[in-house]
Amino acid sequence: MKPQMHTRLILLTVLILIAAFGRIIPHPYNMSPIAAMGLLGSAYFSRKWMALLIPFLATWLSDLFINNVIYAELFDGFTWFYAGSAWVYGSYALIIMMGYMLLNTVTITRIASSSILATSIFFLITNFGAWIGNPLYPQSLDGLMMSYAAGLPFLQGSFIGDLMYSGILFGGFALASKALHIPIAKTEQI
Repeated sequence: MKPQMHTRLILLTVLILIAAFGRIIPHPYNMSPIAAMGLLGSAYFSRKWMALLIPFLATWLSDLFINNVIYAELFDGFTWFYAGSAWVYGSYALIIMMGYMLLNTVTITRIASSSILATSIFFLITNFGAWIGNPLYPQSLDGLMMSYAAGLPFLQGSFIGDLMYSGILFGGFALASKALHIPIAKTEQI
């Protein structure tokens, strides 16, 4: 791997890790960098497995800290995954795949529209997951709509967070790439 490509790989990985651990600082509900991390990875890693693995691993590591340090009292013992994590991580996978298709050319318009679509994907999938088999909601269309209605207070934070963090991550990557004289476009090397 060329030194520039190695630096680019490290830069992308570090930005994603920093963003993931940014979840630890106090923030409004659902104003999180997770979708932006996936979109950045899908836009700039040419290898799909890296676009999935690095944001997933960063998210999981931050989840381990959040669940076992910050919210440890809510769990019985060490928590590797939490109830509903399959729905959350499933939505991230779809967001990354969507980003891989829509961000083959990176523009401000595509970043913004991908961020908005990412918020919608996350909202629809995770609230569907909250409804499935949950005794709080009737297992009917009315119950599903109740689950979506219960998620509405968190939706604004998701939209703001996805747009804001996408701007920060994509802008930060572009500025750092320029300062380090490394290519910003996808290449076959990473």
